[in-house]
Amino acid sequence: MEYIGATGAPVTFDSVPIEKGINFHFILGFAIDADPSGNAQNDKFSPFWAETLTPNSVAAIKARHSNVKVLASLSGWSVNNKVIRWYDPIDHKLWISNAFSSFKSLAITYHLDGIDIDYENFPRHGDANNSSNFAHCIGELITLLKNQSVISLVTIAPFHLTVKPYMELFDRYGEVIDYVNHQFYTDKVLTPQSYLEDFKLRASQFDKNKLLPSYEVNGRGIQDVFFETLRLLEKNGFGINGIMIFSADAAPSNNYYYERKSQDFLNNSISI
Repeated sequence: MEYIGATGAPVTFDSVPIEKGINFHFILGFAIDADPSGNAQNDKFSPFWAETLTPNSVAAIKARHSNVKVLASLSGWSVNNKVIRWYDPIDHKLWISNAFSSFKSLAITYHLDGIDIDYENFPRHGDANNSSNFAHCIGELITLLKNQSVISLVTIAPFHLTVKPYMELFDRYGEVIDYVNHQFYTDKVLTPQSYLEDFKLRASQFDKNKLLPSYEVNGRGIQDVFFETLRLLEKNGFGINGIMIFSADAAPSNNYYYERKSQDFLNNSISI
C-alpha cells in the first residue's frame, strides 16, 4: 500500500513500478470534510489530493494493471496548514448519512475500491481518551459502505498518539476493517529490535494478521535497516502480509527504491 498525492506535488501513477503478482493499493491523500480554510463542511468530503490524480488516471492505471486498487484516505493532518480535527457531530445519523452519500459520490467519480481512515487530531474536550463518537460514526460509515457494495476494502491508519480511538473503532468494527496501516515511523523506533517490540505491542492492540509494517520515504524512523527489520519480524513469527509506504510523492528522489525492494521482498517472503 502506498499513499500518493498528499503533498501537492504533481505526482502521477505512471512512474510507480508495479510488479505482477503483488496486490498494489494506492491510497489517495486526502478526502477532507473541510473547506480550504479548514472549516468543517457538514460531513461532505472533497478531494484535496494532487490535481494530476484525475478520475481518468485512476481508471487508466487500473485498466493497465489488474492487481491495482485505489482507495481514498479521510482527513490526514491538515489542509493549507490548517489542522483538521475530528469533531463530534450533534446528529450521528445525519453525519453517517451525509458522509455515506459524499463518499459514494467520490467512489463513483474516482473509481475507488476502498477507504482509509486517517483522522489524526481529536478535540481537546473529548481527546483520544473519550472518542466513542468517532468509533460509532466511522464504524457505521465503513459498515454501510461495505454492505452497500460501494467499496470492498477498509484500512485504518493510527499512530502512537491516536491508538486509543482506533483501538475502540477496531474492537467494535474490526470485522469490516481489512488492514491496519499503523504509522510506525512516528513511533520513534530507530533499530530493528525496537521496531519488533513496537510491532508486538500494536499486534496485541489490533490484529497481527491485519497489521502492516510501514516505512516513510526520506522521513522518520527506520530507514536503511527497514528490510533487516522485516526479516526480524518474520523470524519472530509475524507473517508479512503487506507493506505500507508513505509516500509516492517523495519516491522519485531515489528512483522508487523502496517500492521496488518492497515488492521483491513480498514476492520472495516466506510468509506469502
